[in-house]
Amino acid sequence: MLFIEYPKCTTCQRAQKWLEAKGLPFEARHIKENPPTAAELKEWHRRSGLPLKKFFNTSGLKYKELGLKDKLPALSEEEQFALLASDGMLVKRPILVGDGFVLVGFREAEWAAVWG
Repeated sequence: MLFIEYPKCTTCQRAQKWLEAKGLPFEARHIKENPPTAAELKEWHRRSGLPLKKFFNTSGLKYKELGLKDKLPALSEEEQFALLASDGMLVKRPILVGDGFVLVGFREAEWAAVWG
């Protein structure tokens, strides 16, 4: 599994501890040093079944700084993917990508449901 995270993010830290406690193997990837590409984001979006807005870190400083709350609705899907790929800090985290699932954000019940 691929675990996209920002190490200073407390939610990411909780998610990582949860994965480790369950003994689930994963490869961690620092979202700021190695941000997802537009192609990766498109694929994850398709597989997740979530609205594209769920991939934006709406509580992040960068999101607020750029005034994206008002700008996003006017952007095409292509423009939104390009924007997300331009700065890892705009992307909601953590993201867990595995066989047959893509989880965005950490909600323990949702993650637990994947492993029954």
